[in-house]
Amino acid sequence: MDSLITAAARALAAGDPLAALKRVALRDDAPALALRGIAMAQLGDLARAKVLLRRAARAFGPREAVARARCVVAEAEIALVSRDLGWPARALDAARAILLAHGDHVNAAQARHIEARRLLLIGRLDAAEERLGEPAPLPLPPALLAAREMVLAGIALRRLRTGPARAALERAGQAARDADIPALTAEVAAAASVLHRPAARLIAGGQARPLLLAAVEAVLASDALVVDACRHVVRDAGVVVSLATRPVLFALARALAEAWPGDVSRDRLVRLAFGAKVADESHRARLRVEIGRLRAALRAQATLRATSQGFALAPRRASEVVVLARPVEEAHAGVLAFLADGEAWSSSALALALGTSQRTVQRALDELAAAGKAQAFGHGRARRWVTPPVPGFTTTLLLPGPLPGG
Repeated sequence: MDSLITAAARALAAGDPLAALKRVALRDDAPALALRGIAMAQLGDLARAKVLLRRAARAFGPREAVARARCVVAEAEIALVSRDLGWPARALDAARAILLAHGDHVNAAQARHIEARRLLLIGRLDAAEERLGEPAPLPLPPALLAAREMVLAGIALRRLRTGPARAALERAGQAARDADIPALTAEVAAAASVLHRPAARLIAGGQARPLLLAAVEAVLASDALVVDACRHVVRDAGVVVSLATRPVLFALARALAEAWPGDVSRDRLVRLAFGAKVADESHRARLRVEIGRLRAALRAQATLRATSQGFALAPRRASEVVVLARPVEEAHAGVLAFLADGEAWSSSALALALGTSQRTVQRALDELAAAGKAQAFGHGRARRWVTPPVPGFTTTLLLPGPLPGG
């Protein structure tokens, strides 16, 4: 490798893409194309970066399998950043196998971390943790160590384990400072800020107050009966009843929990559950059926007591009843939670991450765009969606992945 290529590679490792381009911008040999691609990716021109890396992979000869594998790893990271979650994972696995076979353990670890980040994005937390748990070279370079700790922090946050998340973010911050890459340091600081922003609202006794993630974790570990409007479950003492596929039952449970220890009138329950402006006998009959179903679903946690006006919730074991709600009640909150990371998402990537159909996601995006909460750029398969994050709030509880006890 000649001196210009070596100098450009060192500049990229230090997070200085402009210095790298000064050395290889006019060259079209395979190593220069690869370094130019990585530099363009660091500068944010992901489309140009992808083209350059593919040219580099083709330009490397048949005996340069390691160099081609490194290009694949770089392209996989670009796909991740551009939220192309449908990028073929098999290509990354094959590249990692080649790197391991040739003793390039650092780039193999990079490939493993990219796959773990993808799994984290789509809510496969156990798989992401398993991927990170595979043997890795020690010590890792500081930048790679920071990336690893960021994934561990992300897994802990999605599981609402704020202690391990804070520890991982502190380790990531130290590694980023050791790497001396300003963009990486800023990324870690942005991730750490999640711990200091409201993540949910606690509704109890007719009052609502914001909660940080640590407080949410404490509420879920308490002896209260929690009607969790972030995951649409009812939980107490480690028992979790999911009502995610039964929206009428959850609406009734939430209304009764918000009124506890009081009751809720039948007319109000009809309006909340069925959207009827005026309750007639057919609505009241339907309400009795749904209340019976809710009694059966929550029989281990609470009873539903009929009153002269309506119904009241009475916990069996819990000392109190609370509602855990999103910081901002918003239609299509799951879509907004992903868009709020600041990256540009395709509708297909959002569908994969949310575990739903692309058509459903597209309808949600169209409604958000009509309301001015999301905007698109590009056309066809290159169409991407973005939105500014909601100031002062974290979106952790809106993303897929089980909470404790789920």
